[in-house]
Amino acid sequence: MKRAFLAAIIVWVAVTMTGCGNGGSSPPPTFVSQILSDPAFDGDIEQTSLTSFTITQGMSTTVQSVFAGIDPVTLTEFRAFLDFPLGGPAGVPANAVIASAFLDITINNIQPINGSIPIRIELVSFQPPTLQATDFDRTLQPPLAFTTIVPPISQADVGRHVSVDVTPLMVEAQRLALTNFQVRILEDLGPVSPGLIEISDTTSNRGVLAPLLEVTYF
Repeated sequence: MKRAFLAAIIVWVAVTMTGCGNGGSSPPPTFVSQILSDPAFDGDIEQTSLTSFTITQGMSTTVQSVFAGIDPVTLTEFRAFLDFPLGGPAGVPANAVIASAFLDITINNIQPINGSIPIRIELVSFQPPTLQATDFDRTLQPPLAFTTIVPPISQADVGRHVSVDVTPLMVEAQRLALTNFQVRILEDLGPVSPGLIEISDTTSNRGVLAPLLEVTYF
């Protein structure tokens, strides 16, 4: 219900803004696509040493979440990957003009519990969509566009939805004619304190808790 209400607000704003200053002519119709991430290709990569990585991909009865950030206990780094298919009748047409795009994620947990964890979201293209260790590397798998979550993730976000404006990333994905909207989620760059977030990627209640990409377009 919360996600449907947000979609209605976005459409109303888009229509209102489009109708301004056009001499009273009818604005072009807007459409909204709500795309759940693909649990078969969502996953994370943990760097356990300079040359070793642990890849977890494909949600299952035992794997229900993905991790991003630096574990404050082990100091190993996790980078999460989410895959949203853009094709098909519920996707985004190749000729669509993007009005807005929002990524909705649910935070299951953070470490440390009193931490403030800056998170960076990067548009990437890992094809085929099977994760490789090289996808962890920002040089070997360079970001195509990025944004950050503001304010940083904190205990106040645990158990709640966090909505992130990813419009520039979706615009770039559309310009590049990508068939999937794929993001890499990591602790933001620079001198930061270790912090780890757990993002829900449940297989049993995906319509409510799984990562969602909501795109409004003309």
